Amino acid sequence: MTHENHDMPDHEHSCRHDHGEGSNRSETISLAVSGVLAGAALLVHWRGWLSPGTVGGIALAAMLAGGWFLLPKAWNALRKFRPDINLLVVIAAIGASIIGEWVEASAVVFLFGVAEWLEGWADRRARRATEALLELAPKTAMVKRDGRFVELPVEQVVVGDTVATRSGMSIPLDGEIITGESAVNQAPITGESVPVDKQPGDTVFAGTINGEGSLEIKVTKTTGDTTLARIIRLVAEAQEQKAPTQRFVDVFARYYTPAVTVVAFLIFLVPPLLMGGDWNTWLYRACVLLIIACPCALVISTPVSIVAGLTALARRGVLVKGGAHLETIGRLKGLAVDKTGTITEGRPRVLGVELIQAEESEEVLRIAAAIDVHSAHPLAKAVVAYAAEQNVSHGRAEGYQNRSGRGAEGMIDGHAYFVGNHRFAHEFGVCSEEIESRLAGIEAKGQSVVVVGHRPHGGCKGEVFGIIAIGDTLRANAKSAIAALHAAGVEQVVMLSGDNQRTADFIARQVGIDEARGDLLPDNKVEAVKALRENCGVVGMVGDGVNDAPAMASANIGIAMGAAGTDAAIETADIALMEDELGKIAETIHLGRRTLRIIYFNVAFSLGLKAVFLVLTLMGHASLWFAILADTGATLLVIANALRLLAKPNAKEA
Repeated sequence: MTHENHDMPDHEHSCRHDHGEGSNRSETISLAVSGVLAGAALLVHWRGWLSPGTVGGIALAAMLAGGWFLLPKAWNALRKFRPDINLLVVIAAIGASIIGEWVEASAVVFLFGVAEWLEGWADRRARRATEALLELAPKTAMVKRDGRFVELPVEQVVVGDTVATRSGMSIPLDGEIITGESAVNQAPITGESVPVDKQPGDTVFAGTINGEGSLEIKVTKTTGDTTLARIIRLVAEAQEQKAPTQRFVDVFARYYTPAVTVVAFLIFLVPPLLMGGDWNTWLYRACVLLIIACPCALVISTPVSIVAGLTALARRGVLVKGGAHLETIGRLKGLAVDKTGTITEGRPRVLGVELIQAEESEEVLRIAAAIDVHSAHPLAKAVVAYAAEQNVSHGRAEGYQNRSGRGAEGMIDGHAYFVGNHRFAHEFGVCSEEIESRLAGIEAKGQSVVVVGHRPHGGCKGEVFGIIAIGDTLRANAKSAIAALHAAGVEQVVMLSGDNQRTADFIARQVGIDEARGDLLPDNKVEAVKALRENCGVVGMVGDGVNDAPAMASANIGIAMGAAGTDAAIETADIALMEDELGKIAETIHLGRRTLRIIYFNVAFSLGLKAVFLVLTLMGHASLWFAILADTGATLLVIANALRLLAKPNAKEA
């Protein structure tokens, strides 16, 4: 979108020029001088105070002051035979000067410069809104060295150092609290409006604001690797990627600008040569056409909208990896969501133990915990934690083997045991009518089951010792979040779960999910997402960004929840919700749809305006004044329209 991208020809980019602060300052001064001179030329021309030659001299000075940066670009376009916006303006200004319209020529150059400056300002404003987040992180930190705290630049702080943060101060680096408790404002990272209570062992992020307490923090990431720095870096990369609409506009401009240049020359040559038209009249109309042809508003309409949309979401704790993904989420029709950690809290706990062959619950817990101690699965952690609460001692099973989506196996005291879900028990053929009845009763309550028993081994028949019932708390806002997704235009929300179908159905009914699919292995989730794509078209998959990576990759767009501080989740997903908040997805969809509507309006408005003025030009009812004012006005309008995205979206607007 800028001339700084060297992989595309100049005419495929915006007419903006943005080469750094020094260049921006000099061009701003040049435009101011050009404006004063062009205004003076117009005034003395209308009042007749000076001779036409003097007026022409003032107008020429205005053109040189406001257009010195156009000439090199115009010459480069001419040399490469690639007509661009700069060449069109220079040709139009020269043509107007040839027929004595010096004042209009100076106005063309000045107002075109204003349009360029406006585009540069809009782009910088949208980008600075994100870059300003970096300023939230302190430049220095109080670091513990040799038993006392000294102030050092954050660049000198290394992983493992201890830093102190006083009440009301910003936290300098990512880390883990060693001592102290406080409520921390995490809005710069997660978009949360309410401070989060933190205590020893909790993670904190650079740029977040410490509340009333005093904290000592063990640094876990250096300044260039903090979550905040990573967000800024990824957003900057995303802003450089072209969205589909932007690529269309670029291709359109590639052919549109040369075509209009040829048409303008034909308008200048054909009527005088074939129909006896006045050369000056048709040269003037050709110049008007060249100005009307300048696609400034058209070319800037998409990139400014995309940058504004990406920035607005980043400030709300939603990291979108590029304009293409922002457009995709704006067209979302179906959404697949993982159950654990998305619809539920992801912190399951044991609710009870039912005995089958075992005589005591401690025996069931001892076996289950010895196997589950090897696993990081939420259900396994719940079993191990409950065993500890019940003071049940256990060792570590030997020969541990994880069975993805089903359970695990291991050897304890020379015997082969298993822990797993209903499906796993069926595979071992150990489900009797009594066990099926027990399992059905537990699953009807929306609880997960962990079946514990001997697996068939060495000719021995398998048996079930007991069933552990585990429940996971629904997220407080899960029901309202699903309702918000439907209100945002998502036609079908499907919950995918490795739990049994009865449990999945129970939870889906509670929160208003359209369809629940249980008993799914990772491969089955991929198939479920593909089926959803066939039904709905554009679909997304919400998961943790790691375990659900295959299913997320199968969707049009992958969304990771609770990605703050989790590098793997940020890297894997197309969209990363820094806060563990399902409701953010609906907000993202709303803003994606607003972005698409603004882009479509801007493109249609820009093309429509060109068409109207083309007709007026051929009819002789348009002038250079009207053409350049319309072009500048259109540019200003599409920029202002795009920058509305930086305001917080609401459901009524979407």
